[in-house]
Amino acid sequence: MNGNNVLGIIFSNVHEEKLRELTEIRTMGSVPFGGRYRLIDFGLSNMVNSGINKVGVITKANYQSLMDHLGSGKAWDLSRKREGLFLLPPFSANSSQYSSSRVEALSSIRRFLQNSKEEYVALMDADFVCNIKFSDVMAAHLDKEADMTIVYRYGEVPSGLPAPLVCDVDPDGVIQDVLIDPKLQGACNYAIGLTILRRELLMELVDDCVSRNLYDFKRDFIQRNVRRLRVCGYPFTGYIRHLCSINEYFEASMSLMQPAVRAELFNAERPIYTKVRDDMPARYGLDCSVQNSIVADGCVIEGEVENCILFRGVHVGRGSQVHNCVIMQDTKIGPNCQLNYVITDKDVVLKNDRSLQGYQSYPIFISKGSIV
Repeated sequence: MNGNNVLGIIFSNVHEEKLRELTEIRTMGSVPFGGRYRLIDFGLSNMVNSGINKVGVITKANYQSLMDHLGSGKAWDLSRKREGLFLLPPFSANSSQYSSSRVEALSSIRRFLQNSKEEYVALMDADFVCNIKFSDVMAAHLDKEADMTIVYRYGEVPSGLPAPLVCDVDPDGVIQDVLIDPKLQGACNYAIGLTILRRELLMELVDDCVSRNLYDFKRDFIQRNVRRLRVCGYPFTGYIRHLCSINEYFEASMSLMQPAVRAELFNAERPIYTKVRDDMPARYGLDCSVQNSIVADGCVIEGEVENCILFRGVHVGRGSQVHNCVIMQDTKIGPNCQLNYVITDKDVVLKNDRSLQGYQSYPIFISKGSIV
């Protein structure tokens, strides 16, 4: 695969309503995950690792933290004189309305698409984490002479996934039909949110949808054209988690405790890059206890931590017990606190002797900057 011939487009704002607690003040792409990453890091890194050196990130609202995180794209080697990283604003060429659908968003960046030189476009959502080799997807796309390739997974549809796209794939890998949110039991082939097609075809299909006032990406862009075009499927069998609820987010975070999951998601041959924050190494007190946890740089631990993910700069006070928690950046936990099944956003302060008890199926969430 020649990555220089592929343009990457990431939708940073998809399905934000499903993760409202974490997307109230930020876009989906900038939701923190895994101790030091943001969700958009996975899409960007997957593309860069396959040689794609021009990526456009479509935004909608609340993208201040996304801009701060991405910067010039240097962390992903996308700070370039030519090509590189492009943050695409939410305003269309003809109006000042927010893009409310993928088709409308693609229509609003038509000039960007038109001025690009790449022959192919990879469209990717930012609401899931995986480590996928784009070069293999592109090779299958070319080998099957497909007009469009949809990456799918065989399995049970994740609960809470909005309007899942279920594909009927024949033995040759050609998609014969697609269903939107069917009432199915058991395993099926559902699209994960990654599509490849020619740039000219993309503009043609978007123009056709807009001219007919059709703006639903799955129904009008894909389903309406699946019989007219040669649409093929690419099966993805690796680790993937869609973060379509706060429970799914918590379970995906906890799954990182499994060595097999970490080895697959953070593959040394295809690393996940992120913005660097020059923190000192984590500091562990003489009486602390840390078991089965992910601890980022800059943390100070003086209490007991078990089955937790601690982001950068977290402080756990003396005598505190923190179990089964996701504690985000720069949170301060005072002495003698008891936390179990808790998710804290950034910059939370927990005063002395606080006790918070959630459940595995219903973790407690504390919003950014709260003082408890």
